[in-house]
Amino acid sequence: MTDLTPKSVLVTGANGYIGNATARAFVRAGWTTYGLVRQESLLPSLKAEEIIPILGSPADQTFIASLDLSVVFDVIVSTTEEIMNYVPHYNEVVSLLDVLAKRNQSHGKKKPLVLFTSGCKDYGMMDEMSDSPGLQPHIEESPIAPPPFALNRATHAIKIFEHACLFDAVLLRPTNVYGLASSYYGDFLRLAKEGKERGVLEFSENPKTILHALHVDDCGEAYVALAEFPHREKLNGQCFNISSYRFETLEEIAQALVREYNIQNGVKWLPVPQGRADVDFARRLIGFSQWTGSDKLRELTGWKDRRVLFSKGLKQYRLAYEAAITRPESRR
Repeated sequence: MTDLTPKSVLVTGANGYIGNATARAFVRAGWTTYGLVRQESLLPSLKAEEIIPILGSPADQTFIASLDLSVVFDVIVSTTEEIMNYVPHYNEVVSLLDVLAKRNQSHGKKKPLVLFTSGCKDYGMMDEMSDSPGLQPHIEESPIAPPPFALNRATHAIKIFEHACLFDAVLLRPTNVYGLASSYYGDFLRLAKEGKERGVLEFSENPKTILHALHVDDCGEAYVALAEFPHREKLNGQCFNISSYRFETLEEIAQALVREYNIQNGVKWLPVPQGRADVDFARRLIGFSQWTGSDKLRELTGWKDRRVLFSKGLKQYRLAYEAAITRPESRR
């Protein structure tokens, strides 16, 4: 049997939460996987995960000159963002993509496929709760109505298609993610620990708030599913949401936390603060009601999430989080 040359992928921000999960997913799928990181101290951890490390960043592209001539990327995954400095960083990323795409061209290779990451909060927060009649998810054709903190991301990320002369582009909008170090979902576990000490878990939100998230490894597998889809013409210029098969409610998660942490007096629901959660940093997780559909991705590629929902697998997610926060390199 003839061995096939594995395809190669570059993941920017390969030490980040989604970036690392995506890089590991490509490794499992048999790709030669390169990870771009800014800090030299991170290189050993990538090597241990069989990710070939590259020291550099979109702002520092000097690494390109040192790449071996045989290194050409079939796919480039962009997972970095600087939400408070979004536009300058976005321009640096686009510049990097152009340079790498030109490198493909000079080597006689086809255009790379760029998987560019934004986020589902670009659609904005729903006014509806889980018991609202006629509730419908945000889909790829839904209007963009971002909260203030995501305005620059939402309005610039979609412009990736305007820059896609030298590469094919796909825009991805994942939901919140959990698992391993838990990312922002670690706040639930922190609050539950505090609630255990007080004897009650308190939330100042509507218990019917819609919380849609998926395991970070399922998210990484979605990137691979798109990269391996054989009909690139059906991908180029398209947006895809990445989300779990169903949403959870704040009440579901709260009750699971009470059981897992054995909180004596259960949950206490406090009055909801005035104003929307999309403008309050502390409430962007717990109070940001949003249901996001991913049927487009599922039907086209066959991808599906496999990991158990946060509220259903809380034991394993708690243990992983508690182990992760003791490690200095824990990814958020």
